[in-house]
Amino acid sequence: MFETIKNKSGLSKGTESGGSINLIGAGTIIEGEVRANGDLRVEGTIIGSVSSKSKVVVGSTGQVQGDIVCQNADISGAVKGKTTVSEMLFLKATAKVNGDILTGKLVVEVGASFTGNCNMGPMIKDLKNADKQPEIQLKEKTA
Repeated sequence: MFETIKNKSGLSKGTESGGSINLIGAGTIIEGEVRANGDLRVEGTIIGSVSSKSKVVVGSTGQVQGDIVCQNADISGAVKGKTTVSEMLFLKATAKVNGDILTGKLVVEVGASFTGNCNMGPMIKDLKNADKQPEIQLKEKTA
């Protein structure tokens, strides 16, 4: 139904992400919360949280000092903080991640560095539906 085409930067180009690509260039430093509806590529430094409804790419010169929440992620640079990816996280050979990872699927290239705890699999998919599930109330039985 949706056609996704990858461009040179590895970001998807299509209607799923609204076609928007956001770039934080090398040498740029942003302090605060960064939220994007489309893809986000970080070649500079972000000091604060990052969230995207699509894909986050941390390039080889990129640094994120804060939590990342997104659908998919490719990391080649440095991340210090919790990384939550609902679908697939790809740690490239030059990646240096210091913090906990929560993801549906994880791919780690030889040479990537990771320090922290990792939880992956169906548990992350349950987080997507956590808001949709009704609360179950327990009834106390008396004799």
